[in-house]
Amino acid sequence: MEKCPRCQLQVTELHAVGPEFEAQLQALGEMVTGAICLACSSDLRKLLAQSRGGTLLAQERAKESYRLDLWKNRVALIKKARGFMNGKNYTAAAVTYEKYIKVLEIVFTLKKGQALTPKLFKDSARTSEITVVASVYWDLFRIYDTNDKYSDRQQMAGKQLASFIQYSPIYPDIVKKAEAFAKSAKNPGIVKAFIKEATQQRPRCFIATSTYGDPFCEEVVYLRLFRDYFLSNSRLGRWFIDVYYRVSPPVAGIIERHLFLQKCSNCLLNSVIKCIRHIY
Repeated sequence: MEKCPRCQLQVTELHAVGPEFEAQLQALGEMVTGAICLACSSDLRKLLAQSRGGTLLAQERAKESYRLDLWKNRVALIKKARGFMNGKNYTAAAVTYEKYIKVLEIVFTLKKGQALTPKLFKDSARTSEITVVASVYWDLFRIYDTNDKYSDRQQMAGKQLASFIQYSPIYPDIVKKAEAFAKSAKNPGIVKAFIKEATQQRPRCFIATSTYGDPFCEEVVYLRLFRDYFLSNSRLGRWFIDVYYRVSPPVAGIIERHLFLQKCSNCLLNSVIKCIRHIY
C-alpha cells in the first residue's frame, strides 16, 4: 500500500501526474508533483475540464478545496461518533454520524433527495470506505430503533445498510447481529425487513472470487459494482450477466483447483479492470 500525498489515503498504487498535466495544474494553482491516487487524478481532471472563465475557475477551485478538506476531516467525525457510542450518548452519536453522511453527500456533490450508493466509492482509493459507511448505517439503524418517531429514518438506514454491506466483509457479522437484534428491537418488523432485503441481494462473482481468493478484495468489489451499476443498466449488459452466471460456476471450480490457472486469470482480470476503468 502507498500513501497518496494529496488526500493522504492508503492505496494499492499511485499514478504519475506527468509533466503536461502537472503544468496545467500549476497554472490553476494546484501544486501537485510525482504521483497521486486515481481518485485525486480524476477529481483534478474534472477541475481542468470545468475551468472555463476566471470566475468559474475560482469557484470550482474553492469547491474542490472545500470538498477535499471535508474528505480529510471525515475520520475525525467517525472517531467522535464512536466515542459517543462507547459512552452510550446515542443522541450525540446519531447527530455526528448524520454529519458524516452529509459530508459524503457534499464530497460527491449529490443533489437534495439523492442518497449515497456504493458505486460512488468505486475508485480504488475509496473502496474501503464502503465498510465505514456500512458500519455507520448499522449504528444509526439501532439508534433510530430507540424511538418510534424515528421509524422512517430507521427504515431508510436499513435500506442503505442492506445496499452497502453487499460489498463489505462485515456482511455476515451484521446479518448475524441483526438476527439477534430483532428479538429485542422496538421495531422488529423493520429489522426483519432489513434482514430479508440484505440476504436477497447477494449475487456472487464466481470467477473473480476464485481468482483473488477473497470475495471482498478491492478487485472483486470493483467488478461487482461494475456489474450492478453499469452492466445491469443495458439489455446487452443484462444478457452478458445472464450468460456469465450460467457458465462461471464450473469455470470457477476449475480455476480454484489449479494454481497456474489462478495466476493466468489474475493477469487477465487485472487487464480487464484497467480497461473498464477507462469507461467506468
